[in-house]
Amino acid sequence: MPPRELSAPTPVVVLDARAELGEGPLWDSRRGVLWWLDILAGTVHAYDPAAGSDTCWQVGAAAGAAALDVDGRVILGLPDRLAVFDPADGSTTTIVHFAPGQVPLRCNDCRVDPLGRLWLGRMAHDMAVGAGSLVRVDRNGAVVAVLRGLTCPNGMAWPSTGGSFVFIDSPRRTLDRYPWDEATDSAGPPVPLLDLATLDLPPDAVPDGLAIDADDHLWLAVWGGGCLLRVAPDGTVVARVALPVSRPTSCAFGGPDLAELYVTSAAGGLDSAASAREPHAGGLFRIRPPVPGRPGDLLLRAGTGS
Repeated sequence: MPPRELSAPTPVVVLDARAELGEGPLWDSRRGVLWWLDILAGTVHAYDPAAGSDTCWQVGAAAGAAALDVDGRVILGLPDRLAVFDPADGSTTTIVHFAPGQVPLRCNDCRVDPLGRLWLGRMAHDMAVGAGSLVRVDRNGAVVAVLRGLTCPNGMAWPSTGGSFVFIDSPRRTLDRYPWDEATDSAGPPVPLLDLATLDLPPDAVPDGLAIDADDHLWLAVWGGGCLLRVAPDGTVVARVALPVSRPTSCAFGGPDLAELYVTSAAGGLDSAASAREPHAGGLFRIRPPVPGRPGDLLLRAGTGS
């Protein structure tokens, strides 16, 4: 049986940004804003839902990931480094350097684990197969490769039950659960949770970014599929939310009570016909799911040793 289409929530365009590659939505409860990125444009955005305004800064490089630390600092994943971003003047201060790869690399998506450490994807600028990895940044600044041989590392989440994390390498078209031994910091072999090939989706649709709600259900953005999927802990797709764009990229819960789900999207690479069909491609959308989100974990001062 196909997943039921939700008659509600209805997606609302809150910002017609026309982002080339909108990504990395991140709710900041201290400031009351949603941080998000236009990766290839090297732009950091802060959307203020109360004012309905968006402020942006150019950081001079592909900004592929964003996180918050316990002091409220905004941490950016730039191609060759992890940096603190200062919204007062748009400056960046390096806290961790990444080792160079065999090909030019950039960051792509990140999450903070239950121990307050940053996990983020590293991938080739040209999407070279197998050139990417999933790395963990420890509090002393050490960068540890957790998974290698990836192509487009993307969404990840830690269910509240513990003992595993969920992760996506988009071209594989699967959502995988990895056993995680907290004592040894090691990941076991992946167990497929959801295979998009089994769903009624376009053959080029791939899983992208995701968020997790208070019931441990995953909300998955499907690039090329024009929808969000709500996925139960056992991998069952329990709902689908259609979007007016074909390339949603990621999502994040936000608002004072985490009752809103913000969705980023991409306009880059669409031909003229697709652009005409999707006037809001690259926009920022909001829906109100039936279940609120879980608070995000905060980074424990990466690279400072404190």
